[in-house]
Amino acid sequence: MTVENNNKEVKQKLKIITVAGARPNFMKVAPFLKALEKANESSTNCAIISMLVHTGQHYDINMSDVFFKNLQIKQPEYHLGIGGAAVGSIVEQTARIMVEFEKVLVKEKPDLVVVVGDVTSTISCALTSARYGVKVAHIEAGLRSFDRTMPEEINRILTDQISELLFVTEESGVKNLKNEGISDNKIFLVGNLMIDSLVQFKEVAAKSTILQELGLEKEKYIAATLHRPSSVDDKQTFANLLDAFEKIQTKMKIVLPLHPRSRKKLQEFGLQSKVENMKNLLIVEPIGYFDFLRLMMDAKLVITDSGGIQEETTFLGIPCLTTRNNTERPSTIELGTNVLVGLDKNKLVDEALKVLSGNAKKGVVPPLWDGKAAERAVKIIVEYLKIRS
Repeated sequence: MTVENNNKEVKQKLKIITVAGARPNFMKVAPFLKALEKANESSTNCAIISMLVHTGQHYDINMSDVFFKNLQIKQPEYHLGIGGAAVGSIVEQTARIMVEFEKVLVKEKPDLVVVVGDVTSTISCALTSARYGVKVAHIEAGLRSFDRTMPEEINRILTDQISELLFVTEESGVKNLKNEGISDNKIFLVGNLMIDSLVQFKEVAAKSTILQELGLEKEKYIAATLHRPSSVDDKQTFANLLDAFEKIQTKMKIVLPLHPRSRKKLQEFGLQSKVENMKNLLIVEPIGYFDFLRLMMDAKLVITDSGGIQEETTFLGIPCLTTRNNTERPSTIELGTNVLVGLDKNKLVDEALKVLSGNAKKGVVPPLWDGKAAERAVKIIVEYLKIRS
């Protein structure tokens, strides 16, 4: 397709729809959209029409809307208004996203749909695009935990199988995709877009006043997150993790921004009194990106079940203990500061005490985690679309 610019020169018109829906998506979408805008401004022979679709999978203001403001993301052209877990099961969410996204595809007829990560929005929009013959690019492709009980693992595998362009964050992803029979010419190791955001906003985050607001001092607290079903959906597992927290907080204060899912499970399982009795456990509401980044940057240790936080702590050189039995980000263990402790409360306590005693694991930053991953991905996309159009 072509379009005329102000000088009457005929330009190739490339329409790209980027999809975001959950909090982990926004840190990756932000640098990607900026790179698209930059590529459009510098291009002399093509016009890039960049559109953003927000599915609304995360709807709480601190889990979604605040990220648009903090990360300087443009307002989406389409907001599907799905409403997350409050409106039904994962299957219902998937169906609703597909129905609403289909309307966008029919109206806009994009040349490419870009999906990120491994959430419900990712697979829903990828599947809908494939049904309409629209090519899909997957950012953060190839990551594998090899645990198919994780909904995210199924999302990752299926999305990669139907994507035309697969942008990979680390070497393990390249190996995984090749092992699954995906052609080499579809696989691109570009680096980590989440790190792009971290690099861009690290100085801004350093100005956050969250430490003063919470009465914290640098390296005199532990930052923690717990939200995955494997961590909080089983009463005994959740209680065991809290047992570990109970011991660790006697040595150093723990700050826990509590995910809505985890808060609900605390009440459902009758564990509220358990956390209230921990004098050195500070539970706060979910906080914005800059504030949490500042918490990580100045923490003595981070305890998490998140995927992205494993990567961010590795880049920042902050010790990280991951309360999962597996990780789809092995570079954070092989090269970085991450230690996989599983759901073993005794191992979690032992490893935490090791860090607090000054014996933290050292690490290095994986290749291409340099803040330029989005630029590399956009360059590949533009060249691909120019050839196809």
